[in-house]
Amino acid sequence: MAHLGLDRASNAPVVVLQEKDGPRVLPIWIGPAEASAIAMELAGVKFSRPLTHDLLKQVIVGLGGELRRVLITGVKENTYYAELHIHRDGEVVQVDARPSDSIAIALRLKTPIFTNPDLLDTSPISTIEPATPEGPLDAESLKTYLQNLDPEDFGKFNP
Repeated sequence: MAHLGLDRASNAPVVVLQEKDGPRVLPIWIGPAEASAIAMELAGVKFSRPLTHDLLKQVIVGLGGELRRVLITGVKENTYYAELHIHRDGEVVQVDARPSDSIAIALRLKTPIFTNPDLLDTSPISTIEPATPEGPLDAESLKTYLQNLDPEDFGKFNP
């Protein structure tokens, strides 16, 4: 399960992956564009033309592939790494990708997200709050909220 929030300390967007049948979580700090792509998909907002993650979804499907899993493989020097596992014609292609992009694509294709168990944290995340101060929003309100965000609202972010 994926949730989106803001880190109170840095005002940076954070996607929080939660263990399916357990309390452990994996927070991954991401950029504003990826946060927007994830938020739009979680809210069910659709556009008349495909955005980048929608385009990649169509490329995978159009080439006869099936994204069967996203794997968050590790972290080095505060940078997380992920792989897309695409199955096609009996073969598996593993594609290196950023976790934020991988999550955005996985949400669009209803693909499970896995992680190395060592990355999961059992401590509570107290510095993360929901991305919207008003709580849950309907799709149109979320779209308006995201359109009105200033990049400065996210603080400094170094990819």
